[in-house]
Amino acid sequence: MDITPGATAEVRTTVTPDRTADAMGNTGVLVLATPFLIGLLESAAHAVLAPHLPPGAGTVGTMVEMKHLAATPVGLSVRAKATLLETDGKRFLFGVEAWDDREKVAEGRHERVLVPDMQKLIARAMKKTQG
Repeated sequence: MDITPGATAEVRTTVTPDRTADAMGNTGVLVLATPFLIGLLESAAHAVLAPHLPPGAGTVGTMVEMKHLAATPVGLSVRAKATLLETDGKRFLFGVEAWDDREKVAEGRHERVLVPDMQKLIARAMKKTQG
């Protein structure tokens, strides 16, 4: 893959009730749940790599280190940015950050690994459901 450190991408979403801590069982906590924030950071990292992937290939997340710095209530938008820090061609390490409409809400690192044949990975995983 032809991608160099410094490459960036951003993704954005609006916090809806189905993405809150309340929806995950933390009753009454109507702010963006940490797992959904992590997913947004992963999406930003994937967006950096997606245009460079060969046909049939993909990436999977293998590590997340994140500090959730501030709560984001329903109705506000959240923007996540990933910046490629280093790569060896198979492993990709990103610096990740997120902001809501008011402040920085997350920062950390995320690693993704190239999977040359996603169908093969899925088939191998599906074997776990047999016998």
